[in-house]
Amino acid sequence: MATQDYESTLKDSADDVASFDSERSGIVDWVQTKLHQNPSLVPFIVLLASITAFGYTLGQKFFSPFALTLILQQVAIVGIVGAAQSLVILTKGIDLSVGAIMVLSSVVMGQFTFRYGFPPEIAILCGFAVGALCGYINGVLVAVVKLPPFIVTLGMWQIVLASNFLYSANETIRSQDIEQHAAILQFFGNKIKYEGAVFTYGVIAFVALVLLLSYVLNYTAWGRHVYAVGDDIDAAELSGVRTKRILISVYVVAGLICSLAGWALIGRIGSVSPTAGQFANIESITAVVIGGISLFGGRGSILGMFFGALIVGVFSLGLRLIGTDPQWTYLLIGLLIILAVAVDQWIRKVAA
Repeated sequence: MATQDYESTLKDSADDVASFDSERSGIVDWVQTKLHQNPSLVPFIVLLASITAFGYTLGQKFFSPFALTLILQQVAIVGIVGAAQSLVILTKGIDLSVGAIMVLSSVVMGQFTFRYGFPPEIAILCGFAVGALCGYINGVLVAVVKLPPFIVTLGMWQIVLASNFLYSANETIRSQDIEQHAAILQFFGNKIKYEGAVFTYGVIAFVALVLLLSYVLNYTAWGRHVYAVGDDIDAAELSGVRTKRILISVYVVAGLICSLAGWALIGRIGSVSPTAGQFANIESITAVVIGGISLFGGRGSILGMFFGALIVGVFSLGLRLIGTDPQWTYLLIGLLIILAVAVDQWIRKVAA
């Protein structure tokens, strides 16, 4: 009789443990599924938490309209380049040349205006043509020649960087000269002020680009094909997707977006400098990774990249206002990058 009572007690305890494990597993699975379905949810939560933390610490000094819009101004260029990087990474690639293409496009716009006497509107179009050409070469080498994106864009980065310095002779076109003869080159630096908030046209262009690409990726055939290529290129090809054409188009669009960033960069700094935007490559990848876009392709959103760029801006401004050493910003951003990749791996392993 005692033996039966003991066995019954063990069974009841086992049932309780199984029930607890099942409930816990159900919650974890639910969280992972939600994160898998909404990749931008994690960076959004991190963004809200960081804004709350710095706002609580700094108060009105951080929450002022000027400070909050200053964050947008600081991340606009990186965010535009990050949009180009996002498209490439969604196809399971990476583009190390985005920053160099951005700078070369801005240099072409400036040099064609002041060295060759082109109307600035035509010079801007030439800058966009250069960006598209660089992207097309990248796309052909990746899609047709089948070279690894990392190697192709690493080589393109070196080529474009060298071409930039050789072509410009390391010459900076001054802000005063641009204001007098080609003010349209500084168009994205123009400001709109409202109730203490300061918005530049570059910020407006960044937000508009994010909204446009979000719509294209979610509601057009081209966007669905981009995700399909990144998820499984062989399966996409078997299902009728013209994978080579999609890949080439992605790199061309990325090149055009980099040219837009180059134009916005002139407005941001006021001048045309061949040495500007030196860290745009790394900063764009940082925004993409923190924004929840998977480096393994096929998963993520432009909106997540937007949140990722804002997170970097919030940390940079918040720590600067606190008065900490700038190196703490790099340290915390580095930790966020590693954490973001770890979360992505966790989601892919369980929820895929």
